[in-house]
Amino acid sequence: MPTETARQKPKHPIQVVARRTGLSPDVLRAWERRYGLVTPARSASGRRLYSDADIGRLELLREATQAGRSIGQLAGLPDDEIRQLVADDLSGVAPQAEGAGRLARPEPKQLRRDALEAVRCLDGIRLQQVLTGAGLALSPPELVEQVLVPLMRKIGMMWRGGELGIAHEHLASAVVRSTLAELARAGGTTAGAPTLVAATPARQMHELGALVVAAMAAADRWRVVYLGANVPGRDIAAAASQTGAKAVALSITYPLDDPLLPAELAALRADLAPDVPILAGGLGAPGYVDSLSRAGAMILGDLQSLRAILGSIRFERDGAAA
Repeated sequence: MPTETARQKPKHPIQVVARRTGLSPDVLRAWERRYGLVTPARSASGRRLYSDADIGRLELLREATQAGRSIGQLAGLPDDEIRQLVADDLSGVAPQAEGAGRLARPEPKQLRRDALEAVRCLDGIRLQQVLTGAGLALSPPELVEQVLVPLMRKIGMMWRGGELGIAHEHLASAVVRSTLAELARAGGTTAGAPTLVAATPARQMHELGALVVAAMAAADRWRVVYLGANVPGRDIAAAASQTGAKAVALSITYPLDDPLLPAELAALRADLAPDVPILAGGLGAPGYVDSLSRAGAMILGDLQSLRAILGSIRFERDGAAA
């Protein structure tokens, strides 16, 4: 048995901790930054180093959150209390463990059902808990593609069909927006990560699509500069120039027939460096095909197309630098 001193010795890089705990590096960094759950040491080169004790605490926290507990509730508790909570929760759960002491990986379909039920009840706290647990169990792309995007589509359909009210849609949008923003902030923080500027053009007020793009790019280790909604083309270009962005992503949703948008796209292209591509997507993008084509923009059909194009841009950049 290792001594307590040995358990406290920092020696594990974040990739090892992620593999042992099942928590992604992004989640580990977010927990450290937001809640101070563990305080890893730093190597001479600045890399995080975790101890055996850190890993044990993180494993406990993951088990407790998988059982439905909020990470905010757990943050200030000592390990013994968290261990007791895990034991209490496991004793009241039907056997469905994957190995000793671990709950089965939740299905995205069930996560969507749980989230939708929280929306029906206008329970924003429960919705956040469901999405936090989903973020621990799924990779960021899985969380976005299999939970967040289909959840918001379903809520939109139910709102248009009269099954949910505007209050339900707004509550869900607020919580999902916060979740996506956190994913976007957790992106490429290592030196040399390429930069993506994401926004919606002027008079495009619906920003969830742009946040989805930002979250997916961050999951693929891009540094994301997220500008939000309703940003004039010249300002998007200025941000791209200042940050040395390798690509600009636009989400176009509504309105579908803005007569001023073509001029915004033209201004963006004119002020943007010629080698910086414009990636455009969203439900409204097909309505502006001609204007987007004149601006040299690539129109994205889905998130897989986005990831493929970002991968290609990154490969070309890294290959040129080699």
